[in-house]
Amino acid sequence: MAASELYTKFARVWIPDPEEVWKSAELLKDYKPGDKVLLLHLEEGKDLEYRLDPKTKELPHLRNPDILVGENDLTALSYLHEPAVLHNLRVRFIDSKLIYTYCGIVLVAINPYEQLPIYGEDIINAYSGQNMGDMDPHIFAVAEEAYKQMARDERNQSIIVSGESGAGKTVSAKYAMRYFATVSGSASEANVEEKVLASNPIMESIGNAKTTRNDNSSRFGKYIEIGFDKRYRIIGANMRTYLLEKSRVVFQAEEERNYHIFYQLCASAKLPEFKMLRLGNANMFHYTKQGGSPVIEGVDDAKEMAHTRQACTLLGISESYQMGIFRILAGILHLGNVGFTSRDSDSCTIPPKHEPLSIFCDLMGVDYEEMCHWLCHRKLATATETYIKPISKLQATNARDALAKHIYAKLFNWIVAHVNRALHSAVKQHSFIGVLDIYGFETFEINSFEQFCINYANEKLQQQFNMHVFKLEQEEYMKEQIPWTLIDFYDNQPCINLIESKLGILDLLDEECKMPKGTDDTWAQKLYNTHMNKCALFEKPRLSNKAFIIQHFADKVEYQCEGFLEKNKDTVFEEQIKVLKSSKFKMLPELFQDDEKAISPTSAISSGRTPLTRTPAKPTKGRAAQTAKEHKKTVGHQFRNSLHLLMETLNATTPHYVRCIKPNDFKFPFTFDEKRAVQQLRACGVLETIRISAAGFPSRWTYQEFFSRYRVLMKQKDVLGDRKQTCKNVLEKLILDKDKYQFGKTKIFFRAGQVAYLEKLRADKLRAACIRIQKTIRGWLLRKKYLRMRKAAIAVQRYVRGYQARCYAKFLRRTKAATIIQKYWRMYVAHKKYKIKRAATIVLQSYLRGYLARNRYRKIFREHKAVIIQKWVRGWLARTYYKRSMHAIIYLQCCFRRMMAKRELKKLKIEARSVERYKKLHIGMENKIMQLQRKVDEQNKDYKCLMEKLTSLEGIYNSETEKLRSDLERLQLSEEEAKTATGRVLSLQEEIAKLRKVLEQTQSEKKSIEERADRYKQETEQLVSVLKEENTLLKQEKEALNHLIVEQAKEMTETMEKKLVEETKQLELDLNDERLRYQNLLNEFSRLEERYDDLKEEMTLMVNVPKPGHKRTDSTHSSNESEYTFSSEIAETEDISLRTEEPSEKKVPLDMSLFLKLQKRVTELEQEKQVMQDELDRKEEQVLRSKAKEEERPQIRGAELEYESLKRQELESENKKLKNELNELRKALSEKSAPEVTAPGAPAYRVLMEQLTSVSEELDVRKEEVLILRSQLVSQKEAIQPKNTMTDSTILLEDVQKMKDKGEIAQAYIGLKETNRLLESQLQSQKRSHENEAEALRGEIQSLKEENNRQQQLLAQNLQLPPEARIEASLQHEITRLTNENLDLMEQLEKQDKTVRKLKKQLKVFAKKIGELEVGQMENISPGQIIDEPIRPVNIPRKEKDFQGMLEYKKEDEQKLVKNLILELKPRGVAVNLIPGLPAYILFMCVRHADYLNDDQKVRSLLTSTINSIKKVLKKRGDDFETVSFWLSNTCRFLHCLKQYSGEEGFMKHNTARQNEHCLTNFDLAEYRQVLSDLAIQIYQQLVRVLENILQPMIVSGMLEHETIQGVSGVKPTGLRKRTSSIADEGTYTLDSILRQLNSFHSVMCQHGMDPELIKQVVKQMFYIVGAVTLNNLLLRKDMCSWSKGMQIRYNVSQLEEWLRDKNLMNSGAKETLEPLIQAAQLLQVKKKTDDDAEAICSMCNALTTAQIVKVLNLYTPVNEFEERVSVSFIRTIQLRLRDRKDSPQLLMDAKHIFPVTFPFNPSSLALETIQIPASLGLGFIARV
Repeated sequence: MAASELYTKFARVWIPDPEEVWKSAELLKDYKPGDKVLLLHLEEGKDLEYRLDPKTKELPHLRNPDILVGENDLTALSYLHEPAVLHNLRVRFIDSKLIYTYCGIVLVAINPYEQLPIYGEDIINAYSGQNMGDMDPHIFAVAEEAYKQMARDERNQSIIVSGESGAGKTVSAKYAMRYFATVSGSASEANVEEKVLASNPIMESIGNAKTTRNDNSSRFGKYIEIGFDKRYRIIGANMRTYLLEKSRVVFQAEEERNYHIFYQLCASAKLPEFKMLRLGNANMFHYTKQGGSPVIEGVDDAKEMAHTRQACTLLGISESYQMGIFRILAGILHLGNVGFTSRDSDSCTIPPKHEPLSIFCDLMGVDYEEMCHWLCHRKLATATETYIKPISKLQATNARDALAKHIYAKLFNWIVAHVNRALHSAVKQHSFIGVLDIYGFETFEINSFEQFCINYANEKLQQQFNMHVFKLEQEEYMKEQIPWTLIDFYDNQPCINLIESKLGILDLLDEECKMPKGTDDTWAQKLYNTHMNKCALFEKPRLSNKAFIIQHFADKVEYQCEGFLEKNKDTVFEEQIKVLKSSKFKMLPELFQDDEKAISPTSAISSGRTPLTRTPAKPTKGRAAQTAKEHKKTVGHQFRNSLHLLMETLNATTPHYVRCIKPNDFKFPFTFDEKRAVQQLRACGVLETIRISAAGFPSRWTYQEFFSRYRVLMKQKDVLGDRKQTCKNVLEKLILDKDKYQFGKTKIFFRAGQVAYLEKLRADKLRAACIRIQKTIRGWLLRKKYLRMRKAAIAVQRYVRGYQARCYAKFLRRTKAATIIQKYWRMYVAHKKYKIKRAATIVLQSYLRGYLARNRYRKIFREHKAVIIQKWVRGWLARTYYKRSMHAIIYLQCCFRRMMAKRELKKLKIEARSVERYKKLHIGMENKIMQLQRKVDEQNKDYKCLMEKLTSLEGIYNSETEKLRSDLERLQLSEEEAKTATGRVLSLQEEIAKLRKVLEQTQSEKKSIEERADRYKQETEQLVSVLKEENTLLKQEKEALNHLIVEQAKEMTETMEKKLVEETKQLELDLNDERLRYQNLLNEFSRLEERYDDLKEEMTLMVNVPKPGHKRTDSTHSSNESEYTFSSEIAETEDISLRTEEPSEKKVPLDMSLFLKLQKRVTELEQEKQVMQDELDRKEEQVLRSKAKEEERPQIRGAELEYESLKRQELESENKKLKNELNELRKALSEKSAPEVTAPGAPAYRVLMEQLTSVSEELDVRKEEVLILRSQLVSQKEAIQPKNTMTDSTILLEDVQKMKDKGEIAQAYIGLKETNRLLESQLQSQKRSHENEAEALRGEIQSLKEENNRQQQLLAQNLQLPPEARIEASLQHEITRLTNENLDLMEQLEKQDKTVRKLKKQLKVFAKKIGELEVGQMENISPGQIIDEPIRPVNIPRKEKDFQGMLEYKKEDEQKLVKNLILELKPRGVAVNLIPGLPAYILFMCVRHADYLNDDQKVRSLLTSTINSIKKVLKKRGDDFETVSFWLSNTCRFLHCLKQYSGEEGFMKHNTARQNEHCLTNFDLAEYRQVLSDLAIQIYQQLVRVLENILQPMIVSGMLEHETIQGVSGVKPTGLRKRTSSIADEGTYTLDSILRQLNSFHSVMCQHGMDPELIKQVVKQMFYIVGAVTLNNLLLRKDMCSWSKGMQIRYNVSQLEEWLRDKNLMNSGAKETLEPLIQAAQLLQVKKKTDDDAEAICSMCNALTTAQIVKVLNLYTPVNEFEERVSVSFIRTIQLRLRDRKDSPQLLMDAKHIFPVTFPFNPSSLALETIQIPASLGLGFIARV
């Protein structure tokens, strides 16, 4: 493939940049061979001419397609080069916040400088058992791979963690060890994994320090071997250390610190136990203040000191040894403060009584003078004699520092040895995993001996790494049968030879150290002479003669020779060591033991033992002779030997590599410095891995993956049945150069860039298909648009033409109309002119005729007026005369009338004054609303009365008038006849005058009454209007108050309902939490019980010969005694004897709660006894009354009464006896109050138990006797019920005749007497009951009256209050009333419940006794009596042929019953052939029979054996779902049977009458029901674990990886670590596999007859597991977070929902458990660009936590180029919107969570007597009863 095909226009490339290292650019035109310049367009918008190198003409690196950016594995990149690696790491680190990335076999870890929530136990569980390529890169994935390979390949493993200081090596190693400790657990009870983790704080405190690059930098290398046994559980560990930086003890650079332990000691100096150390602030000591930075931000040294001491204690370092360590460390600090004064240039001295030295000697236990002397002198030994020579101040200071370093190194080794001793295990080690935490490649401005050793170690590790990578590549090629061509990779063996070979740098250094006058300068000259110009990797600096340069694999490093010899010698004066060895402080000499016992600081076998499975180093000659001179070896020689041994160990293991990268030097979180990153990538060998991979065929695809990805490049005819041949045919057409790819057995190998080329072809093909689709769609859309436009144009044209036609028609109509208008107008004008002319003519005529008429009228008028004037003048003269006459008459009348008016006026004034007084007296009456209303009513009544009077007067007046008229007429008629009777006429006239006066007076009174009525009516109307207005206002106020009350009541109701709902929800949550805690405790208990059994079995196996005379007690029996004994609460009398039968061996003190409950029970017994006494007294009174009334009663009745009185007396005596015994008991308990008195076996305790037992027995007997007496009375009453003799006289006569014949009249007479007495007693009882009811009703009436009065008083008080207070008071009163009523009702209900329970239990016992007595009586009666005595009818017991639903077995057959029914029962046969729950029914029927026999031991033994046997079966076959389901179903059915037939009313609602007869009669098994419920919970949890183990391997493959909808998601290129294929191969689980498994689970549970509610809970749990595991894997797999995968998940979820619908389980709550997974799938598919999209996501994803939403968005990966990544700004918008959401910060769901289970009561309708026992069960020894 030519370069021109890839370097085309718009192709993107990488060009070098001094600031960003690499910069992205885009080609502006195609590249043609021969071009010297490339026209590029940079991302910042600038154009650039990039000139190619004229010599190499090397083109810039091509950039990978966007869909490959951010890949988990760098080897998945098509173009493998430095800029691609750097860009991929940057995108993952900055944009996706992912710190781990694979690079082939290497895990690249970038330090985020921030705590991330990705190391929890949930993450560990998610990675456990997973393939390395299936999950996102993580340190846990590497640890899991190592653990898995150790178990699978039986080969030791190593994890090599490297990187420069501050890159996170120690943290990565710590997390790897935590993973092993969590996943594997420990094989012993010593918690080895905790000790392994506890070694970290100790080693960090003594081996880590703050540097300029890292606050917790490891200043030593360590290799920890974690040992495992054959079951791959941690049994121990071993640690080796390398090259401790001792110089840091005495010197620290600026901004650095000494080792942490010194600052921890100073911070804890005020502790009482540290007072003797005489410590203070860190700035007081020379060894801790040189760096000037004694405090690390965010670190509390005092707390760290506490953690360190705690870890020491956990590792077995005693307090005395810890204080010894702290004494030595404090002594080192004080030694650093020792000062010297110069005497002369060659000698010095220490001031007398120098305090620091004195403190040092006191702490170390050495002599002050001796130490002072040897600090300032040294001993020189020659062949003949010894000299003591003083030393200079500088030499003394160096010797002091050397001594401090030597002490610290020895102490460091001593602590490491003790840690190894604590981690050592006596169990044989089977294999190990080593974790190497070693320093990375270092280069500073000044590099000395330490950097030289570190880089030497890294050269060795890099060589081993290169060889391993090369070996893996070769194995892969050979496995696929591809011709192997040698790949040229960098081999750093020349550099290693330069350092360690003969006459190498280390060899020359050791030789120079042996020279008496050897110096750093002479050693440098030897280096120049030996290697200058002879080795290409060795150089000499131009401007220095005291340095040299080595070309390492990562970079050139210049080393300064100064200090090399001194550090290599590590010289300490022997005299100072002797002084320390002579110390009185015992621990100090231990540090300086002989070298064969001591531990060298660089020794490779620091623990003193060799791992069992490690390949040992080859023994060298003369080893025994060299041990004596081991201390003379130089540091370089020791380091070289330990490094060789380390490499041998690593070569004998399978290595795993973790390369830690430091992203910036400022410790900023998630900040990426490209320059620093590139330096470290080059140094750690990641780029070398890339180069080796790129040199061959880096891209590898399986044939199926290739076919699935590039199916779009094939034609239909190219697709064959053989996928391999299909791929070969297509590749030969697509890539013409056959050297660019190779076909292996299972994979296709591509050279670098070929996958990008194929991706380009695929993208072009898809783009062409998209263009074609777009072209077709756009054409279709435009055609539709054209047709719509054409149709619209035609419609417009139609409407326009219609409009024009309508306009023309309108024009025609208007023209015609205008013509008509013109015609009529012209006619009108002509007609109008004619009318005008005619009118003018008529007017002229009228005026002329009028003039003539008026003239004639005037003449006539004048004549008429003259006549009128004459008439009026004549009339005036006559009227004038008349007026003068009338005036005189009227004047006389007026005078008279004035006199009469004055009199009337006087009367009216008197009346007016009386009215005004009346008004004054009644001022203010308007304010009295109610009185005025009454007055108005009275006035209305008065008005009505007056109106009636007026009407009567008017009637009288009318009658009188009529009478007068009649008289007048009569008089007129008789006027002619009475002319002579003039005197009579006069009298009549006088009477008429009087009547007229009366009439006038009546009229005046009528007027005055009407005026008063009108006035009162007006006033009344005014008052009524005012009252109406006030009434309207009051109504409005009332309505407002009512509305306010209703609203407040509504608000309060809503508030109360809300509170009730919230409290209900909270109570439900609390109940579920409590239930979950309880069930977790049960789970833990069952786990501990199993562990106990396992340990007991192991002990049994370990003990070969049992001890003589020792017989072990059955563990199951002892455990059962502890588990299933009854509780101390005595609920029923019948249980006392059971509870008191405890083994005498148990001398456990009695709990005071038991004592108090026993006292309470004694009180209850006394109350019951008193009730029985009262009842007996009442019976006695009734007997006496009946005896007094019936003196002539026969002797037979007297005998019976005598018998009853004797019984009563006997009962009284027995009750007195019981009372005395109870008093005796109280006295005994009150006198002896010591704690030991209440212990079992004590006198008080025995008395208590005996008395209670006797009381309960006697009480039972008395109850039975009383009930027998009652039953006899009742039977007699029923036997002599009167028959209807009055209705059938013949029958009576016949009966009497028979009785006469038989001589039984006396008995009939007695029966009749008893009947009369019975009727009389019934009448009396009814009378008393009626009286009691009447009294009760009177009391209720009285209480209601009182309540009514109280309500009225309250109402009156409320009316005086303001409206708001009134409402509040009324509500408060109502609440109080309801509360009191509820309390009363609750109290009554409790009393009734208690009474009902007590009566029921008494009724059970008494009914049984009565039945037995009746049977006995019937047996004693002869058949003749039965026939001949019709008056005493007796129930004849019929022999039942039906069974009673009980099974009888012998006591010795119990084990056989349990064995055949539980231990050896095969669930499959029972479930298929027999009724569900048959074993449960059989066991309950056996329990029923034992209860019927009242055999408590048999009941207890059977139930205990049943429970233990079920546990044994589940322990033996606990992994079989069918077995666990079967016994869960049967346990629940057994539990339901115990409830259904317990006799408790709540469980008997659905029973038939026959089933109620089968209830238990003697024992209350409520406590065993609780034990069975706990057992059912344990079985349920085991069932969940079983189905989880079955479903776990299917979930990820079926829900995520398998393509249910084929072709939706394409497979992206993968790297070296292949993920699990999403193509369904043979053996791969699919969604159908999950559904089939669910169907299997459901069918098995249904066959076993499991309760439907329990099936729903199991299904809910299964769906939760499916959803949680799927979501957790989705959150940890970047390759699964795509749009197409979201569609696949939603389809799979819909299939699960369809399964729920088919099984009618939609209401089980299972669908809700899938809600987080559904929302995650929706999140993958929704738009993720705008703020509206963010708002929609926040509202949609309410079941996901913020961490999960952000994680999915970060992981979202486009599968095709047409998809877009989620921008960082959008993710920040989501985080901003969700910041107020309060949810769990946990990323993963808890897949191990088990919902609390409940067992709702489910009664069985199956009749026990109908159950048949099949012969196949082998239960022939039991019999149906």
